[in-house]
Amino acid sequence: MLLSFVGLGWIAAQRLKIDPRPIATLLVYLIAPLTIFRALMNGGPTPEYLVLTLSLFVLVSLLALLVQRVTQHRFGPQEGALLAFSSGTGNTGYFGLPVALILLPPEGVTLYLFCMLGINLYEFTVGFYLSARGHFSIRQSLIKISRLPLIYTFLLALLLSSLDVTLPTALASSLDVFPATYTLLGMMIIGMTLSRVTLAAWDTRFIAACVGLRYIIWPAATFAAVMLLQMLMPVPAELAMAILLLGVVPMASNVVVVAMELGIQPQKGALAVLVTTLMAPLLIPFYLGLMLRATGLG
Repeated sequence: MLLSFVGLGWIAAQRLKIDPRPIATLLVYLIAPLTIFRALMNGGPTPEYLVLTLSLFVLVSLLALLVQRVTQHRFGPQEGALLAFSSGTGNTGYFGLPVALILLPPEGVTLYLFCMLGINLYEFTVGFYLSARGHFSIRQSLIKISRLPLIYTFLLALLLSSLDVTLPTALASSLDVFPATYTLLGMMIIGMTLSRVTLAAWDTRFIAACVGLRYIIWPAATFAAVMLLQMLMPVPAELAMAILLLGVVPMASNVVVVAMELGIQPQKGALAVLVTTLMAPLLIPFYLGLMLRATGLG
């Protein structure tokens, strides 16, 4: 289904000549913030859940900063910025959430969502800054982050939840359209970008680095995290499975959204996202089966 949305985006750009850049802006400044706001208001964040969100945010931010340090002299500024951004995120929403709904019980889905929120928060704060640094100065990058509404909607949702404020039924219902819109447009923008791709955009070294980060570093990191947690404390099976699932999803389509918004190699980003998405149906069952048996959850 997700790949059909990519195809739909390709057709829209080819036949209707739709420009994907305004759609990227719409996703970054309106649809993504309202989607996260709705998830937080519906999830009823508790201190335990927020610890998960904060932990994932810190860990993926550190990973992205490390990748930036390692790759900054091995790739061009824009390619290095894209690699750094992509290293801290994955397609946890459009791709991973449907898988989580199938594999995890309701409590596990809630844990997965709050882990996912930490990654989403990274995308539009630290990740956005790292991407902007591939094209803008430090001051310009910080100004761009300060204008991102997701930061303020996240804080507003936490404030309202701490005050036990609930949204009116009509308003809550009106927000239900945003997750599906987020998924549809997020995947379509990959197809729209691919419609403009030429053979010159194919960069074997860049795509190999993206695949390595996504399907070697991330599975190894999440597996190590679960094993370490199991050594230190009792870990609920639902939490362990949620963490492992985060490590096997393909590259985030938001890589293309942010690259399009900032003008940093969106064609290369789209190709890398497509390659990892095509690999996902083969690698996800293999990795999950292997890691679940190794952690005693199989």
